[in-house]
Amino acid sequence: MNWLHIQDPQLAWLFCGVLAILILASAVGAILKRAAKTDAARATIDNLNARTRAWWKMCAIFTLTLLVGRIGSLVLFALLSLLALREYITLIPTRRGDHRTLVWIFFCITPLQYYLIAIRWYGFFAIMIPTLVFLLVPIRIALTGDTHHFLERAAKIQFGIMICLYSLSYTPALLMLRIPGFEGSDAKLLLYLVLIVQLSDVLKYTWGKLFGRHKIVPLVSPNKTWEGFIGGVLSVTAVGAALWWATPFTPLQSAGMSLVIALLGASGGLVMSAIKRDAGVKDFGAMIEGHGGILDRVDSLCFAAPVFFHMVRYFFVP
Repeated sequence: MNWLHIQDPQLAWLFCGVLAILILASAVGAILKRAAKTDAARATIDNLNARTRAWWKMCAIFTLTLLVGRIGSLVLFALLSLLALREYITLIPTRRGDHRTLVWIFFCITPLQYYLIAIRWYGFFAIMIPTLVFLLVPIRIALTGDTHHFLERAAKIQFGIMICLYSLSYTPALLMLRIPGFEGSDAKLLLYLVLIVQLSDVLKYTWGKLFGRHKIVPLVSPNKTWEGFIGGVLSVTAVGAALWWATPFTPLQSAGMSLVIALLGASGGLVMSAIKRDAGVKDFGAMIEGHGGILDRVDSLCFAAPVFFHMVRYFFVP
């Protein structure tokens, strides 16, 4: 099914809005770069422009997957899960006894998780990783006979699977929901989630750069401020309320959903920053210019997607 067709003008309007924002951001970045007088200002503007260029690339990729259809989105997020998990695994100490377990995760469990979404088998999709894979990881490691830091190794691998694979897979899982009166419009719900999550990050960054004074947790993430957090959350909540027409929600419900998404996204960014500080690195990778690695870009989505999915399923799916 091709979602980007003329019979769904709302989806087209959403993409036009994203395109307009990117064009505006590029223009503003070019103007600010010429007006910057100090090294600190130029460094900030260069970072902002790098982020904007990265957004152009990511928007193009996301648009292409929607043009391909539902399977395209599943393939995209499966690849994102694999890349994010790879970045995570490179930061944690693993031993030879863990490698066969990781082979199973990368080449069997990940494809199976997304296949379950493709066939809409919610019952198995929801429990496979939290139950079966949770038990499989320590069993498989124990069979190698390597007990050195056994519990620590198993727990770190389990956490990576839950965040990079299980939680992230809830984003395309929105496509399996059957919402009365919203049939055939599931692509808009997926785009809504991604848009709110990413706009929240951008707005918190912008508010923080403009008015940030008080650090939230400076030892974990020195760039995150209360002013940026509050300004970004309130702004994206207002944006979410304004986008109610593209969702099955009322304006008030859409504002509430956006608020929850923003809060969880901020929490996800903070948790993943703590992991990076513990590992002594600034970013999980360097694949995306201006954004670090894949996991740096989807960390907020990993925390917001599962809760958003279950809220929609509980309140809007009979």
